[in-house]
Amino acid sequence: MAGPVVLITGASGIAAATARVAAKAGASVFVVSRSSEKTGELCAELTRSGATAEAAVADVSREADVESAVSQCWQRFGRINALFNVAGISGSRWGDGPVHECTPAGWDTVMTVNARGTFLMCRQVIARMLSQKAEADGTRGAVLNMSSILGIRPMPEYFRTHAYAASRGAVISLSLAMAGTYAPHGIRVNAIAPGLTDTKMAGRATEDPTILEAMKRKQPLTGGILSPEEVAEAAWFFLSPASRAVTGQILHVDGGWSVTG
Repeated sequence: MAGPVVLITGASGIAAATARVAAKAGASVFVVSRSSEKTGELCAELTRSGATAEAAVADVSREADVESAVSQCWQRFGRINALFNVAGISGSRWGDGPVHECTPAGWDTVMTVNARGTFLMCRQVIARMLSQKAEADGTRGAVLNMSSILGIRPMPEYFRTHAYAASRGAVISLSLAMAGTYAPHGIRVNAIAPGLTDTKMAGRATEDPTILEAMKRKQPLTGGILSPEEVAEAAWFFLSPASRAVTGQILHVDGGWSVTG
């Protein structure tokens, strides 16, 4: 096996786009998703392109599932060079909303998948990274966690899911704390905060003409909605050896959202 081993949670949208970028760069890709259909389709696509791709079906919010999935990756490849935590949910359908309207069930559901899921996956992968031999450049691994521009720069006129924003903010805090702890061990931890991206999770927003028009102002660099590929290219920098001197950073891939009025 010549290339690095990259574990990615999720099998569509940004996760799938990043898996393709990683495979093209020569990485072996291990996909973890709760959808066996999407996982199988993505792995088959990557394999047809000549890449090494395997997968495990798991719910990232369940400890036993996460432990099993990471163990399968470890047993197959013997190491994990990079982890990209992408799998997550939006909150509306579960009862998320402004704090005075958000239901406790909505809050718990969103936090369980987005924050707890990230924690559980990091917990299992970091433990293995600490045990594996350092590369020639002294690094043991890279972790990239998925946040959102909504966890940093709210836009309340259109996006009012406070549990979702809080879950993405929690991911940022976790990433920074991890970065400081594991840097001496040669493990880098960063987070990426995309703007509104054309994924299934953002379906409600990307089908709303009013929001689409607003995004032309808010994300002027891309003329509106970002593509998953634009986020994936940025993600790959953090997952690859090219960023070996970078940790504790939160990258806004937002088409200009964070600096527009």
